[in-house]
Amino acid sequence: MILFLQSYGYLLSYSWANNESVREALGIHKGSLGDWMRCSNIVNYTKNVPSAVMYHLNLTSGGYRALVYSGDHDMTVPFLGTQAWIRSLNHSIVDDWRSWWVDGNIAGFTRTYSNNLTFATVKGAGHTAPEYRPKECLAMFERWIYERAL
Repeated sequence: MILFLQSYGYLLSYSWANNESVREALGIHKGSLGDWMRCSNIVNYTKNVPSAVMYHLNLTSGGYRALVYSGDHDMTVPFLGTQAWIRSLNHSIVDDWRSWWVDGNIAGFTRTYSNNLTFATVKGAGHTAPEYRPKECLAMFERWIYERAL
């Protein structure tokens, strides 16, 4: 059912983005661009992208807060991989695994590390977690940005 809803949402985005009145409102002159197309969901793994772990280490060691989250149904970048690179930072655990809730339901699990790093999973979410679980992701972000516990 979720796959159908995802596909339906994509279909609606094509229809909306290629609507002449929408394109006019966006300032796209008729004939200047072809039809809008959604980016491919095929991930090309033939490129070797340098690791961003050192950037996270530098930022969190410098006192900047960080929220890292993963959908627990993400088959592109599984949350276990995210956990592994977070562990490689060697920050100590301040608040060990616990559930976080939205509207009386478990929305995921979270762990807080020293150096202002919070990691959270979003239950039932895929790679683009806010697309799958918008209410839960908004609650997670609002709590984090206002420095409240998830």
